[in-house]
Amino acid sequence: MLSVIRVYLPSEIPIVGCELTPYVLVRRPDKTAATEDVPESAPLDGYFLRYRWYRVQSDKKVTICSVHPTEQAILQCVFCSKRRSLLSKSYHCSPKCFVDSWHHHKTLHEQAAAENGNEEDDQLVRFNSTGSGALSGTLSGSMSNLNLASNGPTPFYPSSITQKSGGETLVEVGSCKTYTPTADDIGYVLKFECVVANAESKQVVGHPSTILTSRVIPAPSPSPRKLIPVNGGVVMGQLDQEGRIQSAGSFTVLSYNILSDTSASSDLYSYCPPWALSWSYRRHNLLREIVGYRADVVCLQEVQSDHFHEFFAPELDKHGYQALYKRKTNEVLSGSTSAIDGCATFFRRDRFSHVKKYDVEFNKAAQSLTEAIIPPTQKRTALNRLVKDNIALIVVLEAKFGNQPPDSSGKRQLICVANTHVNVQQELKDVKLWQVHTLLKGLEKIAASADIPMLVCGDFNTLPGSAPHTLLVLGKVDQAHPDLMVDPLGILHPPTKLTHQLPLVSAYSSFVRAGIGLGLEQHRRRMDLNSNEPLFTNCTRDFIGTHDYMFYTADTLMVESLLELLDEDGLRKDTALPSPEWSSNHIALLAEFRCMPRPRR
Repeated sequence: MLSVIRVYLPSEIPIVGCELTPYVLVRRPDKTAATEDVPESAPLDGYFLRYRWYRVQSDKKVTICSVHPTEQAILQCVFCSKRRSLLSKSYHCSPKCFVDSWHHHKTLHEQAAAENGNEEDDQLVRFNSTGSGALSGTLSGSMSNLNLASNGPTPFYPSSITQKSGGETLVEVGSCKTYTPTADDIGYVLKFECVVANAESKQVVGHPSTILTSRVIPAPSPSPRKLIPVNGGVVMGQLDQEGRIQSAGSFTVLSYNILSDTSASSDLYSYCPPWALSWSYRRHNLLREIVGYRADVVCLQEVQSDHFHEFFAPELDKHGYQALYKRKTNEVLSGSTSAIDGCATFFRRDRFSHVKKYDVEFNKAAQSLTEAIIPPTQKRTALNRLVKDNIALIVVLEAKFGNQPPDSSGKRQLICVANTHVNVQQELKDVKLWQVHTLLKGLEKIAASADIPMLVCGDFNTLPGSAPHTLLVLGKVDQAHPDLMVDPLGILHPPTKLTHQLPLVSAYSSFVRAGIGLGLEQHRRRMDLNSNEPLFTNCTRDFIGTHDYMFYTADTLMVESLLELLDEDGLRKDTALPSPEWSSNHIALLAEFRCMPRPRR
């Protein structure tokens, strides 16, 4: 007869909005063990598995720390407690927790005071400048008057649990194998129950197998990043899932390395809580962030093949996106091909239609190169150095919008978007430069065949001022550049061949090049004025710097606005990226572009 051997949850900490999928091991009638479900619709020898999820409500009131959501709060910031927008950030699990987070926490006070223009607020900010004046005592009876916003977009961290004298109350919240916690569950323990039932009588057979989770915590909610005009336009405000007004004829492009699950090891990112590093959490948090930007074109890097097909493609399809994908080649990488990552490009079906797709495999280019210039005795050595499985995905899209009347020639408005992930090994400077040069030569061929604006996005794994970056923005590399000293195969010689004719400009340089008086001072402070690139797009405990870029052809496109950059101090409160709020070690880049009118001929 069917029986349950074991049940457990891969993630012990339930988070609002993140699906819980228990692992259920059963013994089938033939004595074999299996993890396949046995639903009521397809019973096995007259028996099936019945599931129930319960919310465990008890006498104990629990309030959750806003910094360490797995800990119970005992202190509250008085300033934040008086402001609904800050209430979720007001709770702390210890005086040390409050003091350690004060550098970041006080900015919430300053922003609130600036927005409200309230003299009392301003006094509280000054009073709290030592980090000690805003704490109330231990949580007391006044806390019981707090109510949980059960249907709000940003649930409060505290939860006043319904009281029932004399023990616990089980409230059934789900009858499927999986369950997604809601805001109503915050602060409560969940109970999962699995039991064998008779398909005919529906009666339970034997004792149920159960699991108790830890208390449900709210999904961390970072402050939305704003889209900042850099071309004299009007501030568009915060990006959100409710949509935003977009000027006619413009379109937005997002580029984001989302950190593949295979790369998100606890050894590398030990500072990130295990629950926040788990893919079950990160995938939902990443999706929430990506959808929230409402970009017309989305370029993602480090997307595992299985995650693309099973999660991102179907989920983004629900939001109106068509998906294209190129997996890295697997001549070097070993293991399951489903876990190999690649580049994914999505576009909104109501804004663009697909015209053409080009797959760039640098391994194939390496084979051609070695055949052409490497002596036979050195070919194996050359291929070992050049074959790194990196790829690029190039798509040509036709816009379904326009910013000018169609001309007499009836030309379509096409846009070419390249999405790439260049080799990560820092010592292989020649390989990085060769990959970028190979990509640019391919784009030049496309440009020669069509009058088409171009965007080149991705994780280039190279710093501003490096040879690959210099080639991209200047169209050539000085022969004295130190990166050219690393060329054991002679593939970079002569340096004069390292050129291209595409008028590429970095989108984020618009923060520096934009006119004075546009209120861009705070955004310029997050830029490196020597390279005109962000101070960082990658921030871990051991590294901070810029590896991600978004280039555009300046003769056909202009930048209207840019997604604001993040502040390092704000990220360091969680040590680095990834964190509970931001689920990748990179930050997303987003720009709004407008196609420049074609000159009449």
